[in-house]
Amino acid sequence: MSYSDRHYGAGDPDCPICGGLGYIRYDVPEDHPHFGRVFDCECRRARVEAQRQAYLRRMGGLESLADKTLDSFNPDLPGLPEQQRASLRRVYERVAAYAENPQGWLILTGGYGCGKTHLAAAIANARIEAGEPVLFVTAPDLLDHLRAAFNPAVAQSESYDARFREVRDTPLLILDDLGIESPTPWAVEKLYQILNHRYNARLPTVITTNHNLDELEMRLRSRLYDQQVSEILVITAPDYRTQAGFASQQGDLNALGLYNHMTFESFELRRDLTREEQENLRRVLETARSFAQNPEGWLVLMGPYGCGKTHLAAAIANAQLAGGTRVLFITVPDLLDHLRATFAPDSHISYDKLFNEVKTAPLLILDDLGTESATPWAREKLYQLFNYRYNARLPTVITTAHRLENLDARLVTRMRDKRLSTLLVVGVPAYVGARQK
Repeated sequence: MSYSDRHYGAGDPDCPICGGLGYIRYDVPEDHPHFGRVFDCECRRARVEAQRQAYLRRMGGLESLADKTLDSFNPDLPGLPEQQRASLRRVYERVAAYAENPQGWLILTGGYGCGKTHLAAAIANARIEAGEPVLFVTAPDLLDHLRAAFNPAVAQSESYDARFREVRDTPLLILDDLGIESPTPWAVEKLYQILNHRYNARLPTVITTNHNLDELEMRLRSRLYDQQVSEILVITAPDYRTQAGFASQQGDLNALGLYNHMTFESFELRRDLTREEQENLRRVLETARSFAQNPEGWLVLMGPYGCGKTHLAAAIANAQLAGGTRVLFITVPDLLDHLRATFAPDSHISYDKLFNEVKTAPLLILDDLGTESATPWAREKLYQLFNYRYNARLPTVITTAHRLENLDARLVTRMRDKRLSTLLVVGVPAYVGARQK
């Protein structure tokens, strides 16, 4: 009995074509390519294919994820604002294209429950249906499997070296939840060896993470950021499992309710200004209106206290909120206070969840940059936030009364990038009321 017969069985005993043998041989001349060869009969072919795919899913760790397909993923989730739905649709279409022809690396980032694992598993299932082997594994499970191979008290079906080679050389590796593993030196070294080998060999690899890539070990990060090999897709959708995810996790983080009276209609083109100042303020207002209609890239509003920066930023936020977009408006010092508060024992939300909500907000308004206490921790958190949104090209509005040379140079390089950011100087003095206060 052949390997195929043992694993997949013979044909249908009542089959009029093969008589239950499961194979057929074509009656063709000797010079025909099918001469002397046997082929699966139709009665056996469907069962062989189903069992083969089940075997590939079992070997690839996908048995529990068989339902995670491109067809079962809804990129047009009801209730999402148009901009967020369009972003999710673009990610979905790119994932579908990768599933058709896996080339290079695909990095899926986003908050908890946004669909990263579903899309990664959908790629794996699509390739298995095409008959190609895939290894799907979470980063912690992968490291546990490698550790277990060293244990002499446990019977092993394969050595550590064989298991390591399987992961390193598999035609398509899906590594889920990178960053939640315990970052011991051994774990970091094993992940680096695997990813570095696949990077050098240009082996197709899909990685999901809800961490800021800048938080990962430097050697891993350099591979993930290489645009010649890797493509980073940011999923800004809220938690699919809790439709109120974005709002419920923010708590009192969002200060936009304090500024709901600040709209474009209530913004005053002041009469106490010179003609040149009025023209400047009118240009800034028109640019802010245009950004509010189609928020793309970054808008940086600079000027003295009381000149109208916060009003314009709030007007953008309120216009987008009226259109259904989820907006986060917060002053930078308050943001850092909220992040610090998550370390308290009675905090109702973890630091990771809160920071992810801020990083992936569909539209983020950061008011009063430069007024925060510039501790090393604060500088690092702001850099991580800026760098994430910069790489993900997420719409962001920043206001500051400080000169750029007085801000962190790492932040300034992102704000000055003309490919992403528009810098506007509100060149008018403070309102009379603001000056009196």
